[in-house]
Amino acid sequence: MDVAVIGGSAGGLATALVLARAGHRVTVLEREDLTPAPDLETAAAHAGRPTAPQIVQPHVFLPGTRALMERLLPDVLAAFRAAGARDAPLTSQMPASLTDRDPVDGDDELLPVMSRRATYDWVLGRIAAAEPGVEIRSGVTVTGLLADPGEPPHVRGVRTDHGDVDADLVVDAAGRRTAVDRWLDGIGAARSTVESAPCGLAYISRQYRMREGAPLPGPDTARVVMGLDEFLIGIWAGDNRTAQIVLAPLASDRRFRTAHEPEVFERTVRTVPYYAAWLDVLDPISDVAVMGGLHNTFRRLVVDGRPVATGLLAVGDAVCTTNPTFGRGIGVALRTIGDLAEVLAEHPDDPMAASLAMDRAVVEHVRPWYLDQATSDAARLAVLRHSVLGEPAPPPPSGDGERVSFAELRRASLVDPLAFRAVTRIMGMVGEPEKLYTDPDVVAATRAALARGGAAMAQPSRAELEAALT
Repeated sequence: MDVAVIGGSAGGLATALVLARAGHRVTVLEREDLTPAPDLETAAAHAGRPTAPQIVQPHVFLPGTRALMERLLPDVLAAFRAAGARDAPLTSQMPASLTDRDPVDGDDELLPVMSRRATYDWVLGRIAAAEPGVEIRSGVTVTGLLADPGEPPHVRGVRTDHGDVDADLVVDAAGRRTAVDRWLDGIGAARSTVESAPCGLAYISRQYRMREGAPLPGPDTARVVMGLDEFLIGIWAGDNRTAQIVLAPLASDRRFRTAHEPEVFERTVRTVPYYAAWLDVLDPISDVAVMGGLHNTFRRLVVDGRPVATGLLAVGDAVCTTNPTFGRGIGVALRTIGDLAEVLAEHPDDPMAASLAMDRAVVEHVRPWYLDQATSDAARLAVLRHSVLGEPAPPPPSGDGERVSFAELRRASLVDPLAFRAVTRIMGMVGEPEKLYTDPDVVAATRAALARGGAAMAQPSRAELEAALT
C-alpha cells in the first residue's frame, strides 16, 4: 500500500516507521526542514519552531508510552536510551512526604523514561531517515486532498505546493493545528467532529543542566509537580543530566506576563523552597519558552456512524490533545499508530471498514484519556479562578460515595502509597482511569489519607509572588 503521511514531527515519523516495517511504502510530507542535526545538543538548541512549540517544553515518556515503544519501536527506544534518556526508578517519582517507599508487585509497569523531547525527535528522525520504505520530503506544504466523488468521497492522495502525491491511504499526522476540515471542505466532504475543553493554563519553562559535583536536592531522574493555590510549578529531569522547570499559571493571569524574562522567571521559581534548592545546582542552557492557547481536544472522522471520507485516517495530536503537564502526547500518538497498523492489517482492501475500525479504536483507547483530562482540568481551573480571580468557590468534594476525584487522589498520593500508585497509573496511561477512581481499596485509602490531613506544600504568599513577578 502507498501511504502519504501529512506531518513529519514525532507522530508522523513514528507512523512511517511502523507502517514501512509492516510492508507499506510511506511518503512523509513536511513543510519544514527535517534534516537531522549533526549532534544531539545542536538538535536541542534548534528544536523550537512555531508549528510545534511543545518540543521545547518539559516532557516525560510515561510508563504507558514506554510500553508502547517497547512493542512498536524497540530499536528507537534502545537508541533513545543510548542517546542519554534514562529509566527512572519509581522511588524517584515519589514525593518526599511519602514515607512508605517499599516496592510492591506491579511497580515494574510504572517506570517512566526521562528525557527532553528534542532528544527523542533527534533519535527518531535519524532512524526514519535511514529506513527502507520511507521517503521524507521536507519543504512540502499540503494544500488539499485528492478524492473521487461519492457518498462519502474516497481520498486517493494529497495536493501540495510541489505537485500532487497519489496514495492508497492518507494519514493526517499534522498535529493539533491540522487543517483537515478545510481539506475536507475542498472535496465536498462533511467536516470532522471535535470535542474540546480548555486547559486554561500558560506554560513558561526553561531548560537547565545539573552542575557537575553539586549535591542534588533530589534524584537526578526526579519529576515533581505541585499544584499550588495560584499556579502550578514542576521540575522534569531529562537526558544527559538536564532538567526543565515550568511555571503554569492561568492563561488569563496577567501578573505572569513578565515571567518570560529570565530574571523574573527564576525569582518566581525561588518563591517555592523545593525548586529554589534545585536552581542552586542548575545552570541554564536555554531561554525562557512560552506556550499558551491550549485545549484538550478529541476529533473523530466518523460522524453519525459514517466516515466523512474513506482513505483518510488520523493519528496523534490530529486525533487528541491533552494538557501538556501530564505528558500524554507521545503516548496518545503511539496508541493511535499501533491501532492504525492493526486496522490496516485487518482491512487492507476495505477503506470503509478501515475507517469504522479506526474510529472504534480511538473511541475505546483514546477518548477515556481525553475525558479524564477534561474533567481534571475543569476542577483545577475552578480552584485557580477562585484563588486568583475571586470567582465563586467550587463546591467541596462530598467526601463519601464510591468514587474519588483526581484532585482527591492526587492530594492523598502525597502520603499514601496505594493512592500514589493509583495516580501514577492514571497519569502514566496504565490501566483505565475510571476503574481506579472507583476501586474500593483506592477509595478507602484516599478517604483515610485525606481524613488524616495529608501533607502541606510550602508556597509563597500572594505578596511574595507578586513581588517576584514585579
